[in-house]
Formats: sequence, structure tokens, C-alpha cells
Amino acid sequence: MTELGLPDGIRACLFDLDGVITETAVVHADAWRQTFNDFLRRRDGDSYRPFDETDYDEYVDGRPRADGVRTFLESRDIHLPEGDPSDPPDRLTVNGLGNRKNELLLELIRTRGVEAYDGTIRFIEAVRAAGLHTAVVSSSANCREVLRSIDAEDLFDARIDGIVAAERHLPGKPNPDTFLAAARDLGVEPKAAAVFEDALAGMDAGRSGHFGYVVGVDRVGQADALRAHGADVVVRDLAELGERS
Repeated sequence: MTELGLPDGIRACLFDLDGVITETAVVHADAWRQTFNDFLRRRDGDSYRPFDETDYDEYVDGRPRADGVRTFLESRDIHLPEGDPSDPPDRLTVNGLGNRKNELLLELIRTRGVEAYDGTIRFIEAVRAAGLHTAVVSSSANCREVLRSIDAEDLFDARIDGIVAAERHLPGKPNPDTFLAAARDLGVEPKAAAVFEDALAGMDAGRSGHFGYVVGVDRVGQADALRAHGADVVVRDLAELGERS
């Protein structure tokens, strides 16, 4: 292990955004919860079964927006038309619900603000000081704006987010394609890259992409699940990695 707590041979680090770099995972969860529970209440009345934390972890967290809508609804045997990405947020389509979630998310970010995890920022700075390449890999279409809001855009050599993934027709997590694209953009093989993720879908992507090291970041007490989905190591904060070297 190097002083960074990474295996020898790792030349690049690929970081998820929400929950790894920024404290926005809980904001995403709140926006999803409100979106789905408003929809389920209208559909089923007061007897509806609410969207809960387990639903978020299993069906939504880390996935592209439309995939999250589709996967959760399928778990409840609910089928909506796909619609179009331009659908208004009140339209009962997969894309309409996704756009409602994004509308709520942006409202929550405006009212709550965005904070970075200090341990992650210090780790990224140490990674770059050691000569390793860095990329941010996120399903969010708001990734660049969030990075700018915390003055962190310059910490990354490459960015694969929801916008780039759509332009390149890359399937999102749990598929490994966005992480693989980041590795290609940095000029490294997957085995020479480490993945940093807090979502189970991200763990699946890291494992199926055969990356050199997969770090699970446990912010919500799901260490066992992160390991079961492919984490090589689980930490509560990236500052712990250097302590393990």
C-alpha cells in the first residue's frame, strides 16, 4: 500500500460526487422521497406504501434519474409511459417524474446550500500532489454547477456526468461504462484506477468494470452492504485511507 492507502500501481482515482465529495446524497434522497410519495399518494390515496430508505438504496441511489424512476416503479409493479426528457414535472411519465425530482433537488440545494466533505477534498489534493490523475463520475446533470459552488472544479482532470453520459450514449450505474469512460479519458487501464463510491449501484459498477481498487464510503451505516456489492475496503471518510497505509 502507498501512503495514500491505495495499492501500488494505481495511477488514477475516480470519484463519485454525491455522498463522496459533497454532502448532497441526503438532499437527493429527500427530493426522491417527496417526488415518489406525492405520486403514490395521488395514485393510491392515504393507504399508499411510502418510498423509504431501503427503496432509495436499492432502486435509486447512484443511478441516472430516469433509470431510478423506472427501477423503483417496476419494484412496485407500476408502469408509466417513458415520455420525453422535455416533459414538464407535472406529467405522469418516467421523464416527468424525473424532472419533478430535479426541480425539487435544485430548490433544496438553493435553500440548504452545498457543503463538501473536508476529508475528501484533502484526500483529492494529496492524490494530485502524488501525481495521480483524478476524475469525477456522477449521474447528476448538475455536477459541474455543484463543483463550482464548492470551488472544486479544478481538482479534476476529467468529468463524466449525466450530461456527458447522454452525449456519449453511456448507460449509467450499475453499469461500469461511465467509470470506464473516465479511465479512458485519463489514459489509464481500469486495473490502474481506483473507484470511490457511496452507492450500492456504484459498487456494482466498480466490481463489474474490474477496476484496480474499489473504495466504499459509508455515510449512512451500510458497510456490510457496500462490501457485499464489491468494495475492497470501506471507510467512513477518505481521511481514514492514509491511516491504513
